[in-house]
Amino acid sequence: MSDGPRLETYANHSNSAPGAPQANGHPDAQRDAALKRALLFIGIAAASAGLAYAIVRATLTRAPVDPTTERIQQLIDEANRLLKALDEKKPE
Repeated sequence: MSDGPRLETYANHSNSAPGAPQANGHPDAQRDAALKRALLFIGIAAASAGLAYAIVRATLTRAPVDPTTERIQQLIDEANRLLKALDEKKPE
């Protein structure tokens, strides 16, 4: 055999961030780490989607100010006040 460069496998290198738990080649540990990472990304995506939905819903549900609608509501309120005044004056 020669003392030349050797082929190294992925198991010899760690691609995780400093301070992250090391899988050390154990299939269960690798699967758990991958599952935790996937659940983290799914959670972040779900929170982002929920926040985006809430923002869009809040901005789109506001009805634009319409002078005609406001005037109609004022007339309805006035009619209700007049009806209430007539009911109060009506003898029993």
